[in-house]
Amino acid sequence: MSKHTPTKEKLLNTLKKNSGATIDTIMEHFSISEIAVRKQLHELVQQGLVRKDAHKQKIGRPYYTYALTGKGHETFPDQYKNLPLELLQDLEELHGKKAVQEFLNKHTDRDKAHLKEAMETEDFDEKITELARKQNEKGYMLEVERTNAGNYEIRNFHCPVANIATCYPQMCTNEKKLFEEVFPYSEVEAHTFITKGEPMCRWTITKPEKDD
Repeated sequence: MSKHTPTKEKLLNTLKKNSGATIDTIMEHFSISEIAVRKQLHELVQQGLVRKDAHKQKIGRPYYTYALTGKGHETFPDQYKNLPLELLQDLEELHGKKAVQEFLNKHTDRDKAHLKEAMETEDFDEKITELARKQNEKGYMLEVERTNAGNYEIRNFHCPVANIATCYPQMCTNEKKLFEEVFPYSEVEAHTFITKGEPMCRWTITKPEKDD
C-alpha cells in the first residue's frame, strides 16, 4: 500500500474487508473518536480513494455508506502489473527469444485487426482521431496536433506496457509497424520513447501523398 497515516491505512483495510460499511460499522474497528475517524474518512473521499453513497429512507434522513473506489483498491499490492513481464521472461527461458518474438507479433496482429475494424472511415483526419480514441481506451494518454502541412504529431504521455517494452524493445518496433499498416500511404517516424527515459513517446504521421 502507498504511504498513509495509520488511521487512513486502517480505514482502507477496513473498507477492503467491509465494502459498503456505515460509519457505525467502521467505528467497531476504532478506539479513537468518531470525529477523528470522520476527518480521515473525508480526506480519503477527497483523494478519490473512498466513495460515499447516500441511501434514502422512508422516514428520517438518508444514511451513508463507504466503499473503496477503483483507485482505492489500487493502493493494495497487485502482482498483475508485473505478471505479464514475468510470463514473457519465463517463456523466453523455456523456449527462447524467437518464441517471445512470435508471441509479441501475434499480439500486434490482433491489435492491428481491432484498429482496422474500428477505422471504418478512409478520411485521414478522422482515422487519426479514431486511433487516439482507441489507444486511450487501452490506457494510453495520447494527444494529437495537426501541423500546417496537414501532418500529425502524436504525443503519448503514458504507456501502460512500459515495463514490458523496456525489456522487450520489439514492442516499440511493432507499434511503428502497426501505425505503418494502419496508415499505408503515410510516413511514420518515432522521435522519442518513454522506455528510453523521455517524458513522452512522440510520433509523426504524415499526410498521405495519395488517398487510401
